[in-house]
Amino acid sequence: MLSLLILLLNLTNHAFGQNPAIKAILTNKGLQYGSHIGADWMQEKIGSVIIPDVRGGVDIGIGTVHYVLDGISVSGCDVPEPSVEFYEGVGLKAVISGLSISMSGNWHTRFGIITDGGSFDLAVFNVDVTSVVQIGSDPSGHISISSKNCDAKVGEASINFHGGASLIFQPFVSLFHHRIKAIIEERICPLVEEHVTDLERHLAEMQVSFKVNSALVLDVPLTNSPLVDSISLGLDLKGEFYSVQSHTDPPFKAEPFHLAEDKGHMLSLGLSEFTVNSASYAYFSAGLLQAQINDSMIPKTSPFRLNTTSFGPLIPQLPKLFPNMLMELQVYARDLPMFSFQADKLTMEFPGAVKAFAIQPNASRTPLFKLNVDSIFSGTIRISEEKLKGLVELSNFTLTLASSEVGTFQTAALEKFMKLGMKISVLAKLNAKLEEGIVLPTMHHIHLVNPALKIQQGFVSIASDLDVKSGEGESLSEGIYHYRLCGVEKIPPARIPPPPSREHAHTQFFIVAT
Repeated sequence: MLSLLILLLNLTNHAFGQNPAIKAILTNKGLQYGSHIGADWMQEKIGSVIIPDVRGGVDIGIGTVHYVLDGISVSGCDVPEPSVEFYEGVGLKAVISGLSISMSGNWHTRFGIITDGGSFDLAVFNVDVTSVVQIGSDPSGHISISSKNCDAKVGEASINFHGGASLIFQPFVSLFHHRIKAIIEERICPLVEEHVTDLERHLAEMQVSFKVNSALVLDVPLTNSPLVDSISLGLDLKGEFYSVQSHTDPPFKAEPFHLAEDKGHMLSLGLSEFTVNSASYAYFSAGLLQAQINDSMIPKTSPFRLNTTSFGPLIPQLPKLFPNMLMELQVYARDLPMFSFQADKLTMEFPGAVKAFAIQPNASRTPLFKLNVDSIFSGTIRISEEKLKGLVELSNFTLTLASSEVGTFQTAALEKFMKLGMKISVLAKLNAKLEEGIVLPTMHHIHLVNPALKIQQGFVSIASDLDVKSGEGESLSEGIYHYRLCGVEKIPPARIPPPPSREHAHTQFFIVAT
């Protein structure tokens, strides 16, 4: 039942004192869906759980019969739908009522020099377990979970021993029947706490920095302790990109923003413009926002070629100084490109530059001129068919002559020409790609369902339901019943037989493994 929560916590650590750039809110609707997935997970795992040997002694009046139950395995189980809720200020409270399980194994007894043994079948009915899990942090800063409280009650338990020929064995069986319920009850919570401890160890080993591609690393530690109230769980994450070349902080800070909870969806996410701008800074500081353009990259059908002759109408002196020579352009960001989010619109300011070179017959490059190109792009984005789609427009384009080795020249005609080329070439291709859509990455087979994306002041919010699919693409939430059976097909509750009556409990079993 903790599976969905674990997926969120897997990416967390602490970076206190910073404003978060990414926020996530798991709502009660998401928690209930997670409990469905958790029950499926429990059904799969409970059949393979390792049950420790049970050892003890029973006083039969003339001495103590020492016993060992070993080789215990689960032969069947009935896992009811758990009840899970947020426990304000603490974490999660989970309740399972009516759990039934059947087991089999071997028994051994020893009374002095008399030994006996055989096999047994054990059926436990109507087990109620209440567990409170606290969510916090450990001294090293990782997310931590711990068992704050656990209570277990067994409604009925029956055991059927096979074998056993000694006279000593008969009084042992009679007395053990009365003790088996208490023995089981006292072992349930330690098993729950052991599982929570294992999960805590797993979370403590999780990494909080992930290599996104060959250039970027995403850092997602927690900036604050998880906030748990009665209806949701909130996580604040750093959400900063770094260059793989150097772990350098950008010259700006994340600004605070408020992500409203959307109770109608399972999950709410908020991504501030800081995260996007930190990626821009990482690329810029690593010198990756540049490109070389030569004539071979121009479509062969284009009448305009990247040579001094084609530039003649725009810069008249150029073909006279460098007749019929190929050219090369170095396009780069001369300053940090910055994104900003406003209501229903995103904007990017790109302070760029273009250096032009003439290619001499010996392949050497001669610098010609440098242009400053300042562009402002605006656009919208949306999520459709599990893809990020959008539309980008050129809001402003200004070209100025920064320096020249061929003398001064007017840039108005060149600006008009480059602006037209930007629209019909670069933006046309970009918008065609955005219309096709960029497939959103999935994590642990989690898919967004009916996501609603909204651009707000300073951040983008996404409210969505979730669907966890198996490796074969089957939705794990399909066919959810109130009961799940281990070792047999899932069947609706109406077809589940009732527990055996008390007087026949030692010979009948609720569930039989196939």
